[in-house]
Amino acid sequence: MKNAAFLTVITLVFFLLACSNPDKSEQAQKRIRPVVDTIGFAHLNWQMDSVKQRISTEFKEQLSNVEQNESTVWRAAICPHDDYTYASWLYPAVLKNLQAKTIIIFGVAHKARNFKLETQIVFDSFDAWQAPFGEVNVSPLREQIIQQLSKDVFLVHDSMQTIEHSVESMIPFLQIQNPETEIISILVPYMSSSRMDTIAEHLAAAIKTVTETNKLVWGKDFSILITTDAVHYGDEEWGGKNYAPFGCDSAGYMQAVALEHQIIQNCFTGELKDENANQFYQYTVQENNFREYKWIWCGRYSVPLGLKVAWQLQQQNNDEPLLGIPLGYETSISQNHLPVDDLRMGQTAIATPRHWVGYASVGFK
Repeated sequence: MKNAAFLTVITLVFFLLACSNPDKSEQAQKRIRPVVDTIGFAHLNWQMDSVKQRISTEFKEQLSNVEQNESTVWRAAICPHDDYTYASWLYPAVLKNLQAKTIIIFGVAHKARNFKLETQIVFDSFDAWQAPFGEVNVSPLREQIIQQLSKDVFLVHDSMQTIEHSVESMIPFLQIQNPETEIISILVPYMSSSRMDTIAEHLAAAIKTVTETNKLVWGKDFSILITTDAVHYGDEEWGGKNYAPFGCDSAGYMQAVALEHQIIQNCFTGELKDENANQFYQYTVQENNFREYKWIWCGRYSVPLGLKVAWQLQQQNNDEPLLGIPLGYETSISQNHLPVDDLRMGQTAIATPRHWVGYASVGFK
């Protein structure tokens, strides 16, 4: 009897403790997407504080040359996702004018081949993403958007979202400027241009329906963010592949960068039209095989689909045309690297004339 009474008391105590701290049980059930890249990106708050301060100091001139009004609000934007030490100021140059609480991020699906993913956009089912200053919540709009889509347009694939680094690179910068930021991550694997047209039309219609229902204003309450690194160039440490059609000397470098500026001018500058997305696709994807590169931008699918969704949304809303404003272009060998070694960060790849990456930041107002 004593044992039974003792057990009854203990059970009651645990019950009362659980009731007095309900957040603990809720937290245990919350599904958090963990950080993947702890080398190239900041994942601790003191790291991000230092990164922000160093960028503003080390690249003050570059940031001051970015011709954009502080009050400008991007409805859509393109941002790189390489190591902070390489891409550095290109991040805040564009992200600082994303002022909306909800950011719909079109990310690269670098390892889609591992899961045989193609022709469908990829969502996650996490409740939040881990970030330097705590969790960044996934917007409840995600589920509302998914409910508007037919099953053949999308899939939910947490394994793909967990190993992909492109989306998480944006989050510390978004979080440090707006602690209330919420995200929706959409990865874009292999797909044809015609398939993009179909998905873009349906996804834009879904976004329009959901945001109108919630009385959200594009640019003020939600924005579209597209992530991609520009050309991957060289003949060394690219998995045995040669990505240097112009050679790896100074003349080859200049030719490659000239083509980069041509792409930015033709596809991202001025009034955004559907043809701009199509032209970018033609620059970067093989005509007879949509699974193969032509000019090596890892965002050869995320960029055109994101642009098509933005254009479709503008058309469906009968809004003012989107105006593309290039904010900066650099490569991993064109400027001084941001010092991060003392922050327990570093480089995930080399940066040499035989292995370099380009970065473009573009805002669409």
